[in-house]
Amino acid sequence: MIVQSTHSISLTVVEEIAKHEEVPPEELRPPLHSVIDTDALDSLFQSVAAERAPSTVEFAYNGYIVSIDETGDVDVTDHASAVEADKTAV
Repeated sequence: MIVQSTHSISLTVVEEIAKHEEVPPEELRPPLHSVIDTDALDSLFQSVAAERAPSTVEFAYNGYIVSIDETGDVDVTDHASAVEADKTAV
């Protein structure tokens, strides 16, 4: 079996959120593309555009804060946890 090593950022985001939701990616509701322009998100992180990639992209999805850094690393945090962390920061 050949595994494709390059995922689009939007697919990676869907997979990460699905892990948090404990559901298959295709069962996420609402679909990611109804919340954010997934084509635009993917184009920000394409290898040809790497020199123009933003340092961080962050958006809210279904109670989560999704952060993507310039390397394409995706972090999904429960919105309540992110708010609590902000409150305790000194």
